[in-house]
Amino acid sequence: MRIIAGTLRGRRLNPPASLPVRPTTDMARESLFNILNNYVDFEECTVMDLFAGTGAVSFEFVSRGVREVTSIDINAHCTDYIKSEAARMDVRNLRVVRADVFDLLKRANRKFDIVFADPPYALEGLASLPDLVFQSEVLTEDGIFILEHPREFQFEEHPHFWQHRAYGKVNFTFFANKLDE
Repeated sequence: MRIIAGTLRGRRLNPPASLPVRPTTDMARESLFNILNNYVDFEECTVMDLFAGTGAVSFEFVSRGVREVTSIDINAHCTDYIKSEAARMDVRNLRVVRADVFDLLKRANRKFDIVFADPPYALEGLASLPDLVFQSEVLTEDGIFILEHPREFQFEEHPHFWQHRAYGKVNFTFFANKLDE
């Protein structure tokens, strides 16, 4: 895996094979950020990366100049790996938290401009994530929630649905607090 653009462009992430992750492919990440480039001023953003895994998406946001990224994962090996990579790359605006995402959303007391979630595709409760994010009020008024999910999930009927994009087996559904009329 490589970081696609920004100040860390070209840096490689080589997570150990033992990490229980399914990283977002380089092609899918590049497509995701091409979409976000049209809607987001990265330098003004704070980001929360749920189910951060290898941290690839977190590092992509950092590389593009966001103010701060908070990476959340329940697996200690994942959070340790992200911390070690942040230290190796001298990244200082990345906060890593080991926590259960569902518990964290229930007690969240901060707001973010972007919340990204890439849960395990077989995760029980995956379909409830959009509701949990909006109920937790972790998004700013103009905030965007992006959910990576398998194709069998459809969210077009969700009241905060904004758009859906598919790249092979990777699906991104975008949700927003304020929808353009």
